[in-house]
Amino acid sequence: MDDLDALARQQLDEARASAHGRSARLFLRDGPLRQTVIALVAGAELDEHNAPPAASLQVLHGRVRLTGAGGGLELTTGQVADPRERHGLLAVEDSAVLLTAVTEIAAGARPTASAGTMRD
Repeated sequence: MDDLDALARQQLDEARASAHGRSARLFLRDGPLRQTVIALVAGAELDEHNAPPAASLQVLHGRVRLTGAGGGLELTTGQVADPRERHGLLAVEDSAVLLTAVTEIAAGARPTASAGTMRD
C-alpha cells in the first residue's frame, strides 16, 4: 500500500532538486488505470498536452492552475478537477497532485461530467 502523503513529500523533494523543477512517480498501473503523483515547484509547469479519455487531478499539496483553451482553473489542496480537453499545468506554489487516468475506454462508454469540472 502506498502512502500518498509520503509520496507527495518525496516527489516535492525530488522536484526541488531537479533542474526542471518537477518530478513524477507512476505508482499504480492496472490495465488502463494509472495513478501518478506529480510534483512541481512554484513557477514550474507541464506544457499543454492532450487529456486521456478519462482523468481526475487532485491537489495533494499547494496550488496549481490548469491552463488551456478554457482559461485558467485554479485548484488548491483537496480540490479535484476532471480535465478533458487539451491543457497544461502551472504550479502557483510548490505543489503535488494525484493524477488518476484511464488510458482507454470501451467503445460507446463515455464519462458524463463536463470538461474541466471542479469538485471539492
